[in-house]
Amino acid sequence: MRLTATYCAELERVHVQPLNAAGRTYEVERRAYHAARPGFRIAEIQIGPTQTIPWHYHTEALDTFYVINGTIRVFAREPEEEVCLTVGMTYSVRPGRPHLVANAGDTSAVFLVLQGMGEHDFVPLT
Repeated sequence: MRLTATYCAELERVHVQPLNAAGRTYEVERRAYHAARPGFRIAEIQIGPTQTIPWHYHTEALDTFYVINGTIRVFAREPEEEVCLTVGMTYSVRPGRPHLVANAGDTSAVFLVLQGMGEHDFVPLT
């Protein structure tokens, strides 16, 4: 299928979610989905300097982070690991591995999260 500019604009319009979208346990400055298919999606997320995506894991989906602007820090468990990512860097978290994402800078950070293969869920940890 060839994606036209009109189709892409419609995807963006439909898939941009407000700050406190239903079912979310955390807030971000902006969240947009550029691709969403069964078992795979690409999310673009913008978080402010004090924002985090809290500890959680995904049952089936692998998260691959790609930084577009700013700096993020990914904390993971099993085993313990802390990775600082800047523009152009990537990092993947396997399914079932607890992780937290934090803005590591003084300005907003924008990053892509490629999530798949497998159904996406968000299992929060307390």
